[in-house]
Amino acid sequence: MSLFDAERYCPDCRRDRLVVKKPVYDGFTRIGERVVCTGCGRVFEEGELTPARSRAAPPSVFGEDDRPVVVKVFAEGENRTLCRYCKNYIVNPFRQWCSHHKKDVEATDTCGDFMAVEGEDTPEPSQGKGADI
Repeated sequence: MSLFDAERYCPDCRRDRLVVKKPVYDGFTRIGERVVCTGCGRVFEEGELTPARSRAAPPSVFGEDDRPVVVKVFAEGENRTLCRYCKNYIVNPFRQWCSHHKKDVEATDTCGDFMAVEGEDTPEPSQGKGADI
């Protein structure tokens, strides 16, 4: 029984219920399994399971007008020139270090000496003024 077969119609409950397979033992030897309704505990015989009744799609409560407005903080590629993406940026559990300027930095700092990590798709830094390190 696959995951999608787990919901079946139970004639005792008179509604769709989840069913589970429970093992049957003879002492410590497993001799088979039985299918049991989780609502009422009815044990289904072989071939007695009926599929769940087809359900209509749930009503749509929210529409496209209810979606939140996406806020863009950075312009396209603007955040790719941060120290975090520079090849001189070294991070360990105790400090964040710029190996070019030989000083502590933060991941969100910027400078005019930005060098992209080789092999990454990073745009060239813009000519705008950033915080000097």
